[in-house]
Parts: sequence; C-alpha cells; structure tokens
Amino acid sequence: MKVVIWAGGLGTRLQEETGDKPKPMVEVGGRPILWHIMKLYASQGFDDFLVTLGYRGDTIKRYFTEYAHLASDLTVNLAENKVIRHSAAPEDRWKVGLIDTGQTPHTGGRLLRVAKFLDGTFMATYGDGVSNVDLEKLLEFHRSHGKLATLTAVRPPARFGALDIQGDQITEFTEKPQAGEGWINGGFFVLEPEVVDYIEGDHIDFSKEPLQNLAKDGQLMAYKHDDFWQCMDTIRDRERLESLWDGGEPPWRMWTPLAAET
Repeated sequence: MKVVIWAGGLGTRLQEETGDKPKPMVEVGGRPILWHIMKLYASQGFDDFLVTLGYRGDTIKRYFTEYAHLASDLTVNLAENKVIRHSAAPEDRWKVGLIDTGQTPHTGGRLLRVAKFLDGTFMATYGDGVSNVDLEKLLEFHRSHGKLATLTAVRPPARFGALDIQGDQITEFTEKPQAGEGWINGGFFVLEPEVVDYIEGDHIDFSKEPLQNLAKDGQLMAYKHDDFWQCMDTIRDRERLESLWDGGEPPWRMWTPLAAET
C-alpha cells in the first residue's frame, strides 16, 4: 500500500530552520522529521512511500540517494571505484518515490500530480507530524465503513502548561492534550483513489474544499486517536519533540531502536 507524504511546503513558521532545507528535513534527535514519520509507518508494515517534493526538494533527493551508504559500514576501493557495504540497514526494504510536484501547488495539487502512481487504497500524511496511531486499526476502521476517506482525529496539544490549583497552591503543572478544545484533523489519512475527483487543480488545499465536500457527500469518516500526536509548526514544537526524544522513550518511536539512534 502506498503512503503519500506531503513534503513540498515552505515551512514559513519554522523559517529559522528552513532557510536552506524544506520543513520535513528539520531534525529531531539528529534525524529529519520525515525519517521519523517514515519509520513509524515502516515499523507497522507500510514501507512503500511517495514523497511529494517542492521547496528544496533536491535536499530530500540527496538524503535518500546517499542514505544506504551513510547508514552502513563500508569499504571504499578507490582504485577500482567500488563501494562495498558490510551491513544492512532496516530501511533497506523501503521503496521511496521522490516526485517533484513543483514549487507552488498546495497539498491538493500535489496529490493530484502523484495520482498516476496510485493503484488502490492508499495512506497519506503531512511531512511534519508524528503520532503513535495504530495504523492497522486505522486501516481496519477505514475498510469497515466503505467511504472514500478517513482522517485521524486528534486532540490538539496544549499551547501552555495546565495548572491544577488547590486554593492558591499549584499542586500539578502538566502539558497534556486540551480535551476541551475538541478534535482536529491530525492527518494520517486512509483514502481511496476517487478522492482526487474532489481536487480541481494546483491551487487546492486538500484540508479545505476536498475534505469539506467529502464531508457534505457523507464520504469522510473520523478515526479518533486519543493518544500522542504532535505536529512541528514552530520552534517550540521542535524543541518539545527534541526533549521527548532525548528522554529516551519518545512516544512515536514504535520500532526497536538501533544503537546509532540512541
């Protein structure tokens, strides 16, 4: 099953990090957030990717064309112009389609431009958010209702620490989902190819008109995920993800880490 990852945006709210690279290449724990997203999919058996490139797409192409060598022990025979790999990487089984979808299209337009590579039900997500969503259960839910589209509904993370106060004394300070804020679109879609019929052109943001019209037609369902989810819109978001990674047990790491990752 294909997994489409939108990776072509400018990342203007992370401009401190995105001057020379696209937002999905901003690092957490020494690895691009794109790598983290792909690892959480691959760890659950979904490792056939289509990455929609745009702004600084060359950076992503270079990363993956060099990945196998950089992740392995090597012998470089300069005399014979050969490179011999001595170790395999878990990512060796990945199939990564790197598709240049242009500089200006929105997410709908980018999906429209990779539609020819889709051959059935597919998954899709944004290139800036991680979660511990159970993808098999998400897919099972999608297949159970027979509609064209499923999105993962999540609780927005708290922008500020929540205070538990007894009298004038703070008894607990926590950061947790803002349950009172309701549900939001967390990405992690399962979609049927027919959803591209709801996209008029490059100017369409998939999260707006297509999802609105799918909902009007009764073709959009929500898979409720009431556990960890975090997007990386701002430097503060990146710092939070970095802190979780440094803590040793990041909630989105659903794979067994290698020594190089710890």
